[in-house]
Amino acid sequence: MWSARRQAGEPIAVIGAGCRLPGAHGPAQLWQHLVDGRDLITEVPPDRFSVDDYVAPFPPPPGMTTSRWGGFVDGVAEFDAEFFGIDDDAAASLDPQQRLLLMTAWEALEDAGQLPEHLAGSRTAVFVGQSQADYWDLQSSRPDRLGLLSALGGQQRGMAAGRLSYTFDLRGPSVTVDAAQASSGAAVHLAAQSLRSGESTMAVVAGINLVLAPTPAVLFGQAGVLAADGRCKFGDRSADGFVRSDGVVVVVLKPLSAALADGDRVRAVLLGSAVSNDGRAKPELTAPSVTGQAMAMRSAYATAGVSPGDVDYVEAHGTGTRIDAAELAAMTEVLAEGRPAGRPCLVGSVKTNLGHTEAAAALTGLVKAVLCLEHQLVPPSLHCARPRADVDWARVPLVVPDVATPLPDRGRPAIVAVNGQSMPGTNVHLVLAQASVVPDPGGAGTGRSSGVPEAGRDHYPLVLTARSPAGLTELIHSYLAFLAPDGAGAALDLRDICYSTNVRRRRYPHRVVVRGSSHDDMIRELRAVLSGEPPETVLTPHDIGPSGRLVPLPLRPWQTTRHWLDWVGPPSPRTAVGT
Repeated sequence: MWSARRQAGEPIAVIGAGCRLPGAHGPAQLWQHLVDGRDLITEVPPDRFSVDDYVAPFPPPPGMTTSRWGGFVDGVAEFDAEFFGIDDDAAASLDPQQRLLLMTAWEALEDAGQLPEHLAGSRTAVFVGQSQADYWDLQSSRPDRLGLLSALGGQQRGMAAGRLSYTFDLRGPSVTVDAAQASSGAAVHLAAQSLRSGESTMAVVAGINLVLAPTPAVLFGQAGVLAADGRCKFGDRSADGFVRSDGVVVVVLKPLSAALADGDRVRAVLLGSAVSNDGRAKPELTAPSVTGQAMAMRSAYATAGVSPGDVDYVEAHGTGTRIDAAELAAMTEVLAEGRPAGRPCLVGSVKTNLGHTEAAAALTGLVKAVLCLEHQLVPPSLHCARPRADVDWARVPLVVPDVATPLPDRGRPAIVAVNGQSMPGTNVHLVLAQASVVPDPGGAGTGRSSGVPEAGRDHYPLVLTARSPAGLTELIHSYLAFLAPDGAGAALDLRDICYSTNVRRRRYPHRVVVRGSSHDDMIRELRAVLSGEPPETVLTPHDIGPSGRLVPLPLRPWQTTRHWLDWVGPPSPRTAVGT
């Protein structure tokens, strides 16, 4: 399928993903925003900090910044502490980055069909990219209130990876990576190396960033790198900086051969990756370097066994800063190698939609790249109305799409790349390919089945479980929307839905079992349960249902409460310790 020149060893499968991003809880919501071309940037909400106290026109006086904008995740104070066995005091001291990381990692593992009880004691690795710790900075202003919970909650950044390993009893490497804005990309690279060496059998890789305090915005504003209008305008001549944004992103990786043997859903394949540093190939420490970026790109393509000329799309770092000029120059230089005339490479940036998620940026781009491969479509890159004047767009092998554009059909799996950089000069490049189509194990076809029973069609059991009656009711509503004609599950085979729910999700005490031969059957049965008909409560081996393929399912509902230290300020006037 791919060139025999691959040097890095076995390809790595992306088998699961979860995310909390501005306006998007989960990859499905993210994709809808991207294909719709939505701008997800807003003003800094009052539950973060009072932005009016910090914003001034450029050049800002000391202590002030230039931007009132950002990309924000809702509910940063919300956490299901009981689910993870964390008491209220510890939960309140815990960095919200770690709280959201725990819940998002659970969602990514569910998306991968990995039952936590089967992972306990395994050589599963954890690599977390993190560079900011706003919640600790807010706490540190009151040394009289600090203690062990503060250190465990956020002062020791290594706790982010360690807490995941402890929670799921994972025994592989557990490392928090700080390579500034390239942190999560470096984490992916390290995870792939760990998997290929046999050091670990699976890897949970994350990037986390939350904008909770004004201090970084003041620093970046003083440096003059924040966009006045809060928009990353990658590729546009009016680009004047970036905008800071929240991001908690998790992917689950496994060697491709193991993923196929285990019947996992392979969302995409990581063929190769590379990390470099600019060294002194630039005039100053924080200046971008064409040489350093080109080195990472060439190394990644060599290890992937991919000709640069075969790359169909690159998810750029794309901040809308001076880095863009160097990044475009490096891509022009490298991607032109072996590229046929008239076959340009598509280039875009998710930052134009939702801003710069900093330590989580490369993983945010990776999830977008995976979605592009799954849908065979590249969403529009926003805010590029007047292309940069310093790029000869008629001659370079690059196109920034302003509308949703299909990936070209080359008669082979599509190939995309993710580029990442950082102020300290770290460059990362990840090369991914479209997953091959896995044959339907039952041979019964896919898609929505009608409400009319067919001769010989099996009646499949659908098993839904939750931790409480309220959670079960919420889950039933989620599946009603999922199974509806316009729902995300409408095109999925009912057998696969039942297999994924019954076999690849953890069981909880409160449950309902309904049976049917079609989506419409299941909808009628679930509505009957909501109207008062008693659900089944006893499961038999028959309830497990037939074998099938793992398919994406609705997110499980969390039972969250607010947790915030009352002496660190927002997120709301109502906050108090453990509430």
